[in-house]
Formats: sequence, structure tokens, C-alpha cells
Amino acid sequence: QVQLVESGGGLVQAGGSLRLSCAASGRTFSNYAMAWFRQAPGKEREIVASISWNGDRTYHADSVKGRFTASRDNAKNTAYLQMNSLKPEDTAVYYCAAGWVFVTDDRYDWWGQGTQVTVSS
Repeated sequence: QVQLVESGGGLVQAGGSLRLSCAASGRTFSNYAMAWFRQAPGKEREIVASISWNGDRTYHADSVKGRFTASRDNAKNTAYLQMNSLKPEDTAVYYCAAGWVFVTDDRYDWWGQGTQVTVSS
């Protein structure tokens, strides 16, 4: 079992930045690929970014490419999502997820509770 806790969400103006963190516990963090998803009201959950167990592979959705960056620090058992140049359409609940395999869809095994990100115009 892996426990994931997101933090770092909040209210920010358009053009601003936030860094989300995902603290993991329960098993060896470096064994797992990590991913970030988001779900806006009335919309389906979508993947934002993913990162392999050692960070050598990353994926970023087209909608965030060049603005968001996924990273991880295995020594701290923490994954990060740096979000720059935020837009109102980035408003959503953001979730981190962990899994055995680096994939770019929702086939992850463990999920956090989510953190709200609100971008005002």
C-alpha cells in the first residue's frame, strides 16, 4: 500500500505559479512511476504529467507543455508539479498517483485525495 498526500494548491492569479507536492509513504518510493491528474467541475479527469521511477522519462499533456514540469526527489519520497504561467482553464482538483509502470493514462494503482488549484482571471 502507498499513501499519497498532495499539498501546495491554492488561489493564484492568471500568469502566476504554484508548486504542488506529493508526499509518499508506505513503500519504497523509488519503485514507482508517478503522475499528476486533474479534474475540473463537469469534466472528466485528465492526465497532466507523469514521470518514471528515476525521472529519466517524463510526459506532459499538450495543454500544459512548456508551462508545467513534473519532477521527483526519491531521497525525500516526494513528487512535484511546478506550474507556471497559470491560466483560468487550469482550475481543477489536482491528484497525484503512483504505479508500477510509467504510463500516460490513468492505469495507476494508488491515488491521493487531491488539492484544489484555482486560477483567477
